[in-house]
Amino acid sequence: MAKKFAYWVTTILGPASFVIGGVLSLSRSAEVTDGLHHLGYPAYFALMLGIGKLAGAVVTVAPGLPRLKEWAYAGFLIELTSAAVSHAAVGDGTADIIAPLGFLALVLASWALRPANRKLPSPAAPRATEPAEWTPEATATACA
Repeated sequence: MAKKFAYWVTTILGPASFVIGGVLSLSRSAEVTDGLHHLGYPAYFALMLGIGKLAGAVVTVAPGLPRLKEWAYAGFLIELTSAAVSHAAVGDGTADIIAPLGFLALVLASWALRPANRKLPSPAAPRATEPAEWTPEATATACA
């Protein structure tokens, strides 16, 4: 029960919180456009980031869709790591660099704590009747 609670807390504070950033990006708020300009990114990045953030947040909390969840978590990892590096590259302060990494910690915790029904199934083990490698004997046995 504690693991489930921790999963939902980290998911709501991490991946699901991207709804706010997605809406701000899509509405091209002054905060977003000023931030993109400061970091040296074109204004059209707001549209791409907004769509990605919203889609990722929805997929992360929706039931099922385990493969899309993996992609959403990967997207959050890339976006948040890139944000920290971008802030460092333009000489922003430590707080601006650490903030995206704090969200990244929540995203990674959400990923690590997700229940089995939100994960991709494990790959199937090879069947015992299949030979590990090709041999003439295995072919002869299979054809007999």
